[in-house]
Amino acid sequence: MAEKEIQVVQNIFDENDRIAFATQEKLGKMGVFVVNIMGAPGAGKTSSIINLIRQLSENKVYVIEGDIESDIDTVKLKELGIEAIQINTNGACHLDAPTIQSSLDGLSFDKPGLLFIENIGNLVCPAEFQIGEHIKMLICSAAEGSDKPYKYPLAFEKADVILLTKCDLKTYVDFNDEFFLKGVRALNKTAPVFEVNAKTGQGFEDVAGWLLQKKG
Repeated sequence: MAEKEIQVVQNIFDENDRIAFATQEKLGKMGVFVVNIMGAPGAGKTSSIINLIRQLSENKVYVIEGDIESDIDTVKLKELGIEAIQINTNGACHLDAPTIQSSLDGLSFDKPGLLFIENIGNLVCPAEFQIGEHIKMLICSAAEGSDKPYKYPLAFEKADVILLTKCDLKTYVDFNDEFFLKGVRALNKTAPVFEVNAKTGQGFEDVAGWLLQKKG
């Protein structure tokens, strides 16, 4: 009988996605809603998390901080009384599902609530990997310019919600609202876009309300 060679090509993301789904399912059964925070360095990811936690004061909140090297943000969160743990990737540009799964024992999960996972500051790789989240939140600052959706389409395409931070700088950086929103809607017709200001807290009450609705 003649032998026939069959080539099997497996999606390199399959194993990552299997672990991500297991994490999502496990935390979901515990009543923990997981938010994957994506954004460029300096966009305001940690400041947004802190402002959201203030608005979610009646809910238990946990944080996993992803950073290439430092633990500056985790120290800041712990000083505010927030239960947080640090992951340092030592050069890797994104978090992945196995890394998140292995870090879960570092948090108590003693109550239902929300888990914010601050991904590595990068608008490319984090959008490609599921890590066990229920939603992806994209943080984008006005200071980065209104052309971000055109330059980094995948992050905007994958986002379930978009926060435009540092809106008080719009007039100083010639931010073009119409151009920005046109770019967003060409990629993503459903994700709500919230304008927020971490210094004043403006806009975060609405984001927190939206999160609680999604959490259910």
